[in-house]
Amino acid sequence: MQSISWGIIGCGDVTELKSGPAFNKVKDSRLAAVMRRDPEKARDYATRHKVPRWYSSAQDLIDDAEVNAVYIATPPSSHEEYTLAAIKAGKPVYVEKPMSVDAASANRMAIAAREKNVKLSVAHYRRAQPLFSQVKKFLAEGAIGKVRFVRCELYKPPLTREELQIPKTLWRLDPAIAGGGLFHDLSPHQLDIMYHFFGETERVCGIAVNQARAYNADDLVVGTILFKNGVVFNGLWCFAIATEDEKDHCEIFGEKGSICFSFFEHKLVTLTVDGITRQFPFEPLQHVQQPMIEKVVDYFLGRGPNPNSGEEGAAVMQIIDTIAGHKL
Repeated sequence: MQSISWGIIGCGDVTELKSGPAFNKVKDSRLAAVMRRDPEKARDYATRHKVPRWYSSAQDLIDDAEVNAVYIATPPSSHEEYTLAAIKAGKPVYVEKPMSVDAASANRMAIAAREKNVKLSVAHYRRAQPLFSQVKKFLAEGAIGKVRFVRCELYKPPLTREELQIPKTLWRLDPAIAGGGLFHDLSPHQLDIMYHFFGETERVCGIAVNQARAYNADDLVVGTILFKNGVVFNGLWCFAIATEDEKDHCEIFGEKGSICFSFFEHKLVTLTVDGITRQFPFEPLQHVQQPMIEKVVDYFLGRGPNPNSGEEGAAVMQIIDTIAGHKL
């Protein structure tokens, strides 16, 4: 394989800017075909993005001889089905986060890829972004000394009545489709980065509760992780808070200082050591998945390691399942 000719299954909102255009901007990569169940929407996407072919059947896209890699960007409930179909066809897969609706499904995907010797990567794309790479570099260099603990907070106001009528919002709140609610939609970004930074877990526990009862999914989740290297993580997610209390904050504390950043605002990394604070600004990315897609293309072409394996994706799903599994 000299280059990657991608086929996208599920050319919805996430592919409009975050990922789709990047496939044509990465070296040795191009977008060859797209699929959406609604043929008119598939045709429209292909026309606007100048994609040569479109389909309304996922299997037809997988069977396209010119497509040699598949990007799955559907809601999580169909990730396993489409991943297994692509693996059966011998085509490497780049699958959106969360990897699936639960850890059992994610594990089946990882096992199938391993047994069939087909490459599988998960789209925890923050791993490849410059901001998070800088934080990982600080940790590797021991900039704050031995890490003690992490505090992560994500607070958002409740969804409005109008937002609750939008289809692309509604499916994210349906546990049967998304695995859970907004916690399942947003926490994979945060929990995967913690796994990326600190490795395997020793213990995981949590509490999940639907306080506001605006929809059929948890809107407040608390999670604690003890990593095998001794680092302790504590996270709090609340999606029913006053607007003025909205927050996106993560802070890593070490024996010499701390590192502060946000997951969804992508503004600054703040490093404080021995009472001296420095700030490191980062420009927003036009296509937030492009750095990750570059690494996935290199992996699929045998030029680099897997930036996020199926086994790692399944491990993160297990963390999510464990934290959210303790209902109140």
